[in-house]
Amino acid sequence: MRSLIASVAVGAALAVAPVAAPAMAQDDLSYVLVSHAPDSDSWWNTIKNGIALAGDQVGVSVEYRNPPTGDIADMARIIEQAAASGPNGIITTLADYDVLSGPIMDAVASGVDVIIMNTGTADQAREVGALMYVGQPEYDAGYAAGLRAKGDGITSFLCVNHTIQQPSLVERCQGFADGLGVELGESMLDSGTDPGEVKNKVMAYLSTNPDTDAVLTLGPVSADPTIQALEENGMAGDIYFGTFDLGEEIVKAIKAGTIKWGIDQQPFLQAYLPVVIMANYHRYGVLPGNNINSGPGFVTADGLEKVEMFAGEYR
Repeated sequence: MRSLIASVAVGAALAVAPVAAPAMAQDDLSYVLVSHAPDSDSWWNTIKNGIALAGDQVGVSVEYRNPPTGDIADMARIIEQAAASGPNGIITTLADYDVLSGPIMDAVASGVDVIIMNTGTADQAREVGALMYVGQPEYDAGYAAGLRAKGDGITSFLCVNHTIQQPSLVERCQGFADGLGVELGESMLDSGTDPGEVKNKVMAYLSTNPDTDAVLTLGPVSADPTIQALEENGMAGDIYFGTFDLGEEIVKAIKAGTIKWGIDQQPFLQAYLPVVIMANYHRYGVLPGNNINSGPGFVTADGLEKVEMFAGEYR
């Protein structure tokens, strides 16, 4: 009887014993993430956090590189230099297809695997030979925002474009206009990235065009100074204000009622997922069959708890 009880006890112990995870492969995989963002754009801190966490979790080395001023030609050279350094993979934005497609295709031809993230499209990723695309379709996100604003009664708007040379940001403005069912025309403001200039240009536009129903900004670089502009001219909370992307000041403005909604493209996922996917591809030959849309998602005052907790870090 004692042996039977002992056998049952051993069997029960085996049934509940945790399965040991396999040891992390020590294959010295190294990746480079290249973005189009200037050093001044704090939104990309979430991207940096995403690749750092993914690199630690899957045991790979990931380096972040970018053109300090956001110059796309400089970014093209960075991609060329990254490919020449012999990484296992490059994760890169495709902010300007005409300028960047050549260096990316050259990298692929040299044997470096590429994943496109954040900007560009799934079709463009396929054209340059990338493994896949992880990001938010920018025109579609703008269009969804335009439909939302139209449902709220908006018929005219100002789109504050802080990097007008990037086609993806123009697509956001154009999508919004098409969603509203109006012409983009002169509603898109070339604001530049200097906070003081952005604020002054927004105030000047709204003074000259007092019948403007709404303001759309394309990220913290244009949103933060626009918040200041509306506070100074007394329109904060009165004019319809939506923005792309999140950040500390944007979250505060949503909570205060100055910004009606923010479009969250989930940059953490745009950085984290490519690292994990590429590591699994290189180690085990597995790859998702579809591209991944990380957004758009609309964040309003009703859903701020998690966003506030992790804004600027993972959200």
